[in-house]
Amino acid sequence: MSEYWDMYDRQLRPLGKTILRNDNMKMPKGEFHIVVNILSVNREGQILITKRHPDKPYGNMWEISGGSVLAGESPTDGAVRELYEETGLKADVSALRYMGQIIRERSGCIHNFYLFEGDFTDKDITLQAGETVDYKLTSAGEIERMSQNGEFLDFAYNRMRAVYGDIFFYHR
Repeated sequence: MSEYWDMYDRQLRPLGKTILRNDNMKMPKGEFHIVVNILSVNREGQILITKRHPDKPYGNMWEISGGSVLAGESPTDGAVRELYEETGLKADVSALRYMGQIIRERSGCIHNFYLFEGDFTDKDITLQAGETVDYKLTSAGEIERMSQNGEFLDFAYNRMRAVYGDIFFYHR
């Protein structure tokens, strides 16, 4: 299924156009699409991470849930959809707490970060075929160790540290 993204300028003003996703694409200079990242923490303080499918870019690496917002979607609706698609967790938009934003000029991405604190356990997780192949409920300390060992996406870990700060490290 083809995936279309709405395009924005650096100030998040809609440009009134969409672009078809192409895995080898380079975004036009000064144009951006929105990517959502969701740090999911359960009532026991465990952080949910997923392992990327081996056929995807950065295959077999661990990360938190996220992905591109589709044309016509709001960032929060995109976050709810991505979380559900990748993990099977159903979060209400009101359960997501906006944590911040990072603009990546080089990749043409505006990353929005959300925190989902939910009542979920292992039995609630359902992986998406072709996207994720494994999951863990773990601690921030374990994610740090995995990053140091090259198992967790380093850029994702660095963004987590920058955006989630005290919340992320509280769950060590």
